[in-house]
Amino acid sequence: MASDNRKVILYISCSLDGYISAENDDLSFLSKVQKEGEDYGYSDFVESIDAVIMGRKTFDWVINQGYEYPHLDKELYVVSRSKNGKEGNINYYSGELTDLINTLKSKRGKNIYCDGGSEIVQLLLRNNLIDELILSIIPVMLGAGTPLFKEGRPERDLSLISSKSFDTGLTQLHYQFT
Repeated sequence: MASDNRKVILYISCSLDGYISAENDDLSFLSKVQKEGEDYGYSDFVESIDAVIMGRKTFDWVINQGYEYPHLDKELYVVSRSKNGKEGNINYYSGELTDLINTLKSKRGKNIYCDGGSEIVQLLLRNNLIDELILSIIPVMLGAGTPLFKEGRPERDLSLISSKSFDTGLTQLHYQFT
């Protein structure tokens, strides 16, 4: 369902102490909540988007792990300082992130998914470009790693849309920035 009011949504997981990865980009802590048949609403979320924004380092990490990028049916924008151009539905973008978001939001379509990584999330937050945040909190405290939230972003209020808890211990919070 296309919309004139596209939103940028950050859908991300983190440890209870706010890390999106342990040291050395280790994501093994996510396995603590893996449960057959449970995707925590991810499939429904993916149906609500038709564009994905992610950083080059995150994109390269996914590819270097031997994974095929899962959203090849969506328009993908890989934010890169060094690469430009288009390969299939992958758009390498090196311009201003604000310009990209404004361009995408000016077009009809579904919502826009921010799929990380940390640098892109920080830029979007710093420029008030995220409309909603769906945060899945994994019941573990890592103590170190890549933090989801860093200093240097403006204070913003949020309005709770929903909160859900699961028998795996995962808690999911859905907020709208106000």
